[in-house]
Amino acid sequence: MALAWGVLIVSGCLETLWATALEASRNFHRLGPSVLFLVALAGSMAGLAYAVTHIPLGTAYAVWVGIGAVGTAIYGMAVLGDPVTAARLLCLLLIVGGVVGLKLLH
Repeated sequence: MALAWGVLIVSGCLETLWATALEASRNFHRLGPSVLFLVALAGSMAGLAYAVTHIPLGTAYAVWVGIGAVGTAIYGMAVLGDPVTAARLLCLLLIVGGVVGLKLLH
């Protein structure tokens, strides 16, 4: 079970990677980010597929999406100049709280 959770966490991080690579690919006009997008997407999906064989689908999917969403939002704020506001940070904390809650209640 611990392995499934570890794979799920890595898969969520890969979701952040493929989302940021998608943006960097400039609509698939840049080869490097486009290839990174495809590799990270495949790895992320494969990891999620493995995790759902050991973790309930709803929990696994919510954790996976939560990690990807928070990671991508933080990347946007830290690297891309997306606005950093108290409201945005509070919303990200709510997502993290929900993900942690799902893990603890599993």
